[in-house]
Amino acid sequence: MPEPGMAGWLALHFAIGLAGTWLARGYAMRHALIDQPGERRSHDTPTPRGGGIAIVASLLLALAWLALSDAGPAPLHVAIGIGLVLVAGIGWIDDHRPLSPWLRLATHAVAAAILAWGVIAAGAGLATAAMAFVLAVVLVNIWNFMDGIDGLAASQAGLVAFGYAAFSGNGAVAWMGSALLAACAGFLPFNLPKARIFLGDVGSGALGFALAALFSMLALELDWLHAPVLLLPLGAFTVDATLTLGARMVRGERWWTPHAQHAYQRWTRRIGSHGTAASAYFAWTAITVAAMLVARHWSPVAIMATVGVGYLLSAVAWWKLQGMAGSTEGSRE
Repeated sequence: MPEPGMAGWLALHFAIGLAGTWLARGYAMRHALIDQPGERRSHDTPTPRGGGIAIVASLLLALAWLALSDAGPAPLHVAIGIGLVLVAGIGWIDDHRPLSPWLRLATHAVAAAILAWGVIAAGAGLATAAMAFVLAVVLVNIWNFMDGIDGLAASQAGLVAFGYAAFSGNGAVAWMGSALLAACAGFLPFNLPKARIFLGDVGSGALGFALAALFSMLALELDWLHAPVLLLPLGAFTVDATLTLGARMVRGERWWTPHAQHAYQRWTRRIGSHGTAASAYFAWTAITVAAMLVARHWSPVAIMATVGVGYLLSAVAWWKLQGMAGSTEGSRE
């Protein structure tokens, strides 16, 4: 199959994201798929959910084209498509009626196993496949945890996708990453403050899985000493989600239940602005994307040091934001 022009490709997937989100909002309104405000949420008005289905549709179209063209190994693209359908499908059902978190996690694990099989079919070893499995399960849930304020999860996914596409330069990762970037850009006009629709579980989980797939596809082209540079753009979300989850576990809380204790959520309550918090996270990830692109040809030791410093700075930022928000909330009691 002939390759489409990149401009037309971006326009197509932006249109799918934009029109699909508009249609999804109408569907959500008709079927009462509405997130109500509450103490475990960061919004103050009832808002439809499920807009992420538009991004899923865009990605599936991109994967179908990749599987039918010669842009990389078709079995891997088919595996990514199947995994994406599983993750988005269980999220879509959960958007309509709450499911057990363990059923969702089991479905995520099956999708991750299919991705790992696709990585092996593309010629990778067991270590790379294991990495793909772990990353898929982790990122699906991280993007679900971090989808709590307007514009945050979709802007972060689009920015990371841009970074991975730029890192690749051409080939399957560039096409899929560009599709994800454009679809997120089409969704964001409906999700920027104040949001008129949320991603829903169908969208947040799918974004995490798509990024794990892009990471795995890039890892096929790198050796183990250079692959860690791909972790840099994931730092803001990974550190916030991991440290918040760890803190909840230490306190003996039911860590798998909904909450509003992430640093970005507490900071949003403190400053009273979704846009400011989302923009700050966007700026931090933009810096790490730039660092990834600059450091790609560095020595393994320099890459490891850069990744370590990046994650350390993210952890310090998380601690500072939690402390600032905590002192403000305490003074109001």
